Amino acid sequence: MKILVLSRNANLYSTAALVKAAEVRGHEVRVIDYLRCYMNITAHNPKMFIEGEELTADAVIPRIGASHTFYGNAVVRQFEMMGVFTVNDSVAIARSRDKLRSMQLLARKGVGLPITGFAHSTDATSELIKMCGGTPLVIKLLEGTQGVGVVLAETTKAAESVIEAFKGLRADILVQEFIKEAKGADIRCLVVGGRVVAAMKRQAAEGEFRSNLHRGGTAEKVKITPEERSVAIRAAKIMGLNFAGVDLLRSNHGPVVMEVNSSPGLEGIEKSSGKPVADMVIDFIEKSAVKPPKPPKPTDK
Repeated sequence: MKILVLSRNANLYSTAALVKAAEVRGHEVRVIDYLRCYMNITAHNPKMFIEGEELTADAVIPRIGASHTFYGNAVVRQFEMMGVFTVNDSVAIARSRDKLRSMQLLARKGVGLPITGFAHSTDATSELIKMCGGTPLVIKLLEGTQGVGVVLAETTKAAESVIEAFKGLRADILVQEFIKEAKGADIRCLVVGGRVVAAMKRQAAEGEFRSNLHRGGTAEKVKITPEERSVAIRAAKIMGLNFAGVDLLRSNHGPVVMEVNSSPGLEGIEKSSGKPVADMVIDFIEKSAVKPPKPPKPTDK
């Protein structure tokens, strides 16, 4: 098969792991910087180009950065128009990148979440804080990623100041209850093709509440419960993602979903779990991208 990995950096661990896994299985694989792509949008013959070359593929693995979701998703959508199999489709990626929409969709389906508030006006600040159980609470930028734009407000005054500051910058934010019993740890479940194929526990560094590995957190292998496995699979399915990282917190009332990531990193979870996740992604592509042969036409006797 001819596989394209849409990534801005071929040297990233996740991108390189996917390329290696595909090559080992005998596939022709290439890393494409999606921001350098351009497309011909036409009704009957849509095409994709890069540096004058027309791109064709049997399958595409989107690794779209959060800061380039709009254009990256346009590229994914164009490949969909061309009839190319994409591991995650453009609608699912857009859905997962909108944190508010994600929360609303998960809540509608009954998935456990931290108590979450959202408002436009700062007039509602005190009510938001009360709604989320008071301080300490977590304040998140809707556009944040890898722990950036996430603040723990330990007092009411601090929460009010942070909310007003963000609103002064015309930033959209979520206010969430702080799950104290998680003790700075979360569970990252990697879902591929409707199965949890690997899981790790991420522990925040000393003096830090964010467990992201980019913020100095550590990772270790973890055994998840059947309920946690079920929640992770449901969350990925609700988002419409075939390949997802689902972040859970262990609360007193069961697992709650913090986020569903459409481009999860592979380094931490492959090293901590010992599972070849990249190989499992390629295996999923092999099973899903190849169209079954057409049945033979009946012949006259």
